[in-house]
Amino acid sequence: MTTAAIIVAAGRGLRAGSGVPKQWRSLAGRRVADWTIEQFRGQVDHIVLVLSDEDTPAWEEFRNSDLILASGGSDRSSSVRGGLKAVEGLGVQHVLIHDVARPCVSSRIIQDVLTALETHQAAAPGLAVTDALWVGQDDAVTGTQDRNGLYAAQTPQGFHYDAITAAHAAHSGGAADDVEVARAAGLDVCIVPGDADNLKITRPEDFARAERIMGTDMDVRLGNGYDVHRFGEGDHVILCGVKVPHGRGLQGHSDADVGMHAVTDAIYGALAQGDIGQHFPPSDPQWKGAASEIFLRHAVELAGQMGYRISNVDCTLVCEYPKIGPHAAAMRVEMSKIMGLSADQVSVKATTSERLGFTGRSEGIASLATACLVKA
Repeated sequence: MTTAAIIVAAGRGLRAGSGVPKQWRSLAGRRVADWTIEQFRGQVDHIVLVLSDEDTPAWEEFRNSDLILASGGSDRSSSVRGGLKAVEGLGVQHVLIHDVARPCVSSRIIQDVLTALETHQAAAPGLAVTDALWVGQDDAVTGTQDRNGLYAAQTPQGFHYDAITAAHAAHSGGAADDVEVARAAGLDVCIVPGDADNLKITRPEDFARAERIMGTDMDVRLGNGYDVHRFGEGDHVILCGVKVPHGRGLQGHSDADVGMHAVTDAIYGALAQGDIGQHFPPSDPQWKGAASEIFLRHAVELAGQMGYRISNVDCTLVCEYPKIGPHAAAMRVEMSKIMGLSADQVSVKATTSERLGFTGRSEGIASLATACLVKA
């Protein structure tokens, strides 16, 4: 089945505050619309973003993206019709229609709706009402409402493309959602279980709640790195990007920066992307004597491409000499510049092995590192 998701983002949504439509406001480091779009990537074949003609910056930003853009109308129904028109001729059979202000929608809900469309013409998530319901006027309770059989409607609401297109064409407008349009056309709508976390951002306080929900589903990864280089001839060592005077140098295929190598491998490890040797084979002569920042920059760029940001790194150098303390601050600054972090996100410290083992005998330097990555 060819599927499409229509994300309705043409509303003004100013009740949420700040004077900016809520879909373009920041939420946990990204805009609401960015989170919502991301939830549908890999779930459907086409994503349609319905924009207001007033949102000129958004049109320019997304024009060359993988999204299909459509112009919104004066109300929700006309915006949906614009989204449906945008995928005409693409062979779409099942379509999901989703509010841009629901950035916490889960993959489970999306897949449940798509699965239900295999046996139903329409399906939508609903959350059974469990609270007592009052009828009120002028801030006073005037009665109660039986909650049996009541559901809070959510999105995405799914339909057979031809059926919902015909239903919208025949509808006079003014519907609360697409389920109402579908039912007016005689379509039966299957209810799939909703999720309390699938909230619709409406009021200013909803942003804080959405961030709390996202915080419970964070993708946090830890990676460890370990490297060793032996001493050889030389008058300095390079550690964490800093040249440190010493009576001997470190041997290695590259510049033998044992600290930077450990941090690089920690990042690769957090990404489950192997180690330096897989990305920069020592058998390849082009990396002989190479500056280790090349490797570290590659790991950082790969993290960004995979959708992760580096939260912090911690590097420990194990050696008797040279003394690291006088150079640790410079190492932190150099590493932070290469990784695009602030210095307080990078730790560089040293320890000895109490004169035990190869480091204790001053035969070389070892380094251990940990990197923490968070899904951006």
